[in-house]
Amino acid sequence: MIGAAFRSTGRADPLRTQQSVVTVAPMQTRSPKVVGRDGEIDGLHRLLGSTRVGRGGAVFLVGEAGIGKSRLAAVATAQALDDGMATLRGRVGALGATVPFRPLSEALLSLIRRGEMPTPDGLGPYQKVLGRLVPDWDDGTAHEAAISAVVLGEAVLRLLALAGKDRGCLLVLEDLHGSDPETLAVIEYLLDNLDDQPIALIATVRPGTGAAQELVELSAQRGTAGLLHIGPLVHAEVGELAAGCLEIPAGNLPATLVDRLWQDSAGIPFIVEELLQEASRTGQLMSKEDGSVQVVDGLHTNVPAAVVRSISSRTNQLGPEARDLLVLAAVIGHRFPLSVVRQATGTDERLLLATLRAGLAAQLVGPDEPVPDWYAFRHPLTADALLAGLTPSERATLALRCADAIEELHPGLPGEWCPMVAELAEAGGDPSRAGRLFAESGRRSFDEGSMASAVNLLRRANMLLADDSDPSYRAEVLGSLLIGLSETGQFEGGPEHLETIEEMADRGLDSRKIAALHVKLANLEHMAGRWSAALTHVATARSLLGVHASDADLAPVDAIAAHLELARSSPGRLQVATELATRAAEAAERANLPAVACEALQLLGILARERDLDQSIDYFHRARLVAEEHAMTFLRVCSHIYQAGSICLASGSIRELEQARQQALRIGAIPLMYEVDGILGQQAILRAEYGRAAVIINDCLEVTRRLRLGRSASYFLATKAILEAHQGRRAAMEETLAEVANWGGERASYELPYSYGLARTFCALLEENRELADSDLAQALAYDAQNPTTLHTSGRNGLALLLGVLAGRNSWPHFEVVTATAASGMRWNKQFVQMAHAILLGRDGQVEAAGAKMTEALETSSLYPMARHLGMRLVAESAHADGWGDPVGWLRQAEEYFHGAGIQPVSSACRSLLRQLGATVSQRRSGSDLVPADLRRLGITTREYEVCRLLVDRIGNKSIASRLHISPRTVEKHVASLMTKTQQPDREALSSFARTVLQD
Repeated sequence: MIGAAFRSTGRADPLRTQQSVVTVAPMQTRSPKVVGRDGEIDGLHRLLGSTRVGRGGAVFLVGEAGIGKSRLAAVATAQALDDGMATLRGRVGALGATVPFRPLSEALLSLIRRGEMPTPDGLGPYQKVLGRLVPDWDDGTAHEAAISAVVLGEAVLRLLALAGKDRGCLLVLEDLHGSDPETLAVIEYLLDNLDDQPIALIATVRPGTGAAQELVELSAQRGTAGLLHIGPLVHAEVGELAAGCLEIPAGNLPATLVDRLWQDSAGIPFIVEELLQEASRTGQLMSKEDGSVQVVDGLHTNVPAAVVRSISSRTNQLGPEARDLLVLAAVIGHRFPLSVVRQATGTDERLLLATLRAGLAAQLVGPDEPVPDWYAFRHPLTADALLAGLTPSERATLALRCADAIEELHPGLPGEWCPMVAELAEAGGDPSRAGRLFAESGRRSFDEGSMASAVNLLRRANMLLADDSDPSYRAEVLGSLLIGLSETGQFEGGPEHLETIEEMADRGLDSRKIAALHVKLANLEHMAGRWSAALTHVATARSLLGVHASDADLAPVDAIAAHLELARSSPGRLQVATELATRAAEAAERANLPAVACEALQLLGILARERDLDQSIDYFHRARLVAEEHAMTFLRVCSHIYQAGSICLASGSIRELEQARQQALRIGAIPLMYEVDGILGQQAILRAEYGRAAVIINDCLEVTRRLRLGRSASYFLATKAILEAHQGRRAAMEETLAEVANWGGERASYELPYSYGLARTFCALLEENRELADSDLAQALAYDAQNPTTLHTSGRNGLALLLGVLAGRNSWPHFEVVTATAASGMRWNKQFVQMAHAILLGRDGQVEAAGAKMTEALETSSLYPMARHLGMRLVAESAHADGWGDPVGWLRQAEEYFHGAGIQPVSSACRSLLRQLGATVSQRRSGSDLVPADLRRLGITTREYEVCRLLVDRIGNKSIASRLHISPRTVEKHVASLMTKTQQPDREALSSFARTVLQD
């Protein structure tokens, strides 16, 4: 016991007989300075200093309870305030309840209360995202955008950067060991992106196991955060701390007192202060006139008991009523709302405030500054000590009383009240009540997009409801849990879930509800890639439902079955999938299952793109209407984006895409917005708007890399490669494609059809390397067969037909096969299909029809200048040979375009073809400007440079002559001249030289 440490043993103490000894006055404060942490404080000051000049960082303060983590964070906060920095502080809530983003929301709200919240103008679309954390910015749609924690992290990063502009910002987050998964995900994102921001993050964590500890260790390994392990004080530091608490010189403390404190506190500052607090208040410390202190020695203490005794002694002095109030508050947690204590005890305002004042004076409690009406015990150990004297039944009774009080004060239990009452109900021994409340909290987190928290809450609900008298309710909880597990990628535990379902079936659960659970298990297995298991669950569900199943039961079964059919490699899978999705959509509409109907219609729209673009657009439009009618904002915007994509494919118009982007922006659906930007960026490339495309792509790459949106980042990198390819920049294209592979990993396989069909193939065509273009396009078609794309512009339905017709591989039968698909009517594909059609008509002697079809092709390609003029160059030879069209006019237009675009190989090929056709060709003296300065200084001409470029591929003179439309003998002369001017000994060395120079 703490009093025993300083209580007389009954023997005469000679010091008590001296007139010079007086009792030390009770301590009123902690030590005025932080002892034994100089190195840690210096490190925190360095962090703040670098933050003020825009080089932010993070530090985790890790240590056991009472070690002084919060004190160090307070020192850093005081320093930041002195330096004029913006400061924010948030803590994990009471009882460790899983309330998504609570410490972050608390921290941001402190800015509002102090009037320091930046104006949201600089946040752009991220203001809407922050509606999740800042209620003042939520117009009622903040929870409708399915915002990931990573996107929210970017929003928080931008807000903190605004708050700390030109002065720095400090964010302090305490007690992260009890935090929710979403908050930890946001923090991890912040840690990865603080280097170039005026933001410092200091977080306190207790050591142990769990997600927070994993984050600490991972961040330290990656170097994204510093790690300060706060250890116990050494002997001398304990003496210094005690002297500070007693406000006397360290030399005036007796060695026996310091020894006892060091031994009994284990060097933990909080316990040192508790021991001194008790001794001071009970008169066991005595001081002499010379300023030294004397204490009765010879007794040993037990530290936990000492803490309990110290706190109990102080609460006992407050009186029984006050003690009961504080004990009840401790049942709520180390933080507690005053209104709940008042309601649960029926205490009048006067007594409650008097108790608070006494508790403040005794250093037991203090106001929890960021949140009005909330107070906190000085230390979590204080609450634990108050609870130590309760029996389990007493604690359960008080927990239920607090739960009832909260429900009376907050009907419906909004926000964090619901999980708080669930915790209290569980502590009070009412698992059914606790399970239902955890289930409700989980559903709310699910609706808000906090999937990881939802899963944790629903897991607890599912376990607590194991013996509930109503298996139907538990079935609903398990169903929600299975959806959450699917969304968060937690695919393990299938057999356990199946066992639970069978257990509920044995307890008489309705077969329809059992079937519904099998459907959700099928979806889990489908997302895990375990299609065989998924099909088994679908078959089980159909068997349980029987032949007379209702639309409400069958619609979800058919919807998942349609998705599973798409994953199969069987013939006719698209037709079967379409039939299932159609049946699901119709049944869902009849049964008023709008979410199922909307998703089934979306799937039908995607499937219809191959065969009927108008029908595809109609499906997406219907999905929009269903979502709008039932206020499903996110699904409505998704459907609009799908619809706009089909419209763009059909007509080339981007107007609907831009409108859909604005809708995504309005609801804060940042990932959706970037998906649209990806399409707009690609369309800008196809339209030869390369400057605009570069701005879009670079902006998106910067953000998606930081957001770690791997799928989007690899897509934007592939689009950047397409941008380089369409300007004939092979080295830059290859470098970017290598980055696609490094960044995307397995995901990069989805970009391969584009990488080869829209990037490498066009780059080869712009290099006048038809053989390489054919090879690259063949590879694109092979990858497209493995991973079919949904935008259908990688070459299979257009360019491949044209190149095959030009090479003589494709004729009318091939043309009929391609044009039987709706994809061939997509505007980008259609221009190439029409050009191929014109060539085939010309070969058949239908010269007028061929010319008319080429006119149509040029009208179709008016949106795509580069493809239009490349088509003119490709078609001209065949048109001249078969005597139709205006090949000379086309070549002149193409030469002019590619000369202006700096695509010298095509420009040169057009000029050579014009000469072969007997047309006059104007001189272009500016061609030498295309030769790099280093090569010009060697005297290399434009034609020699053209040859040099082709030597990179180590091809023979005949192939070079064919591409440049000159004779092999001329090529031989140019090669000899190049060897002389570059001082290369042979052709192989010249090829290596060309490769090095051109790649540099």
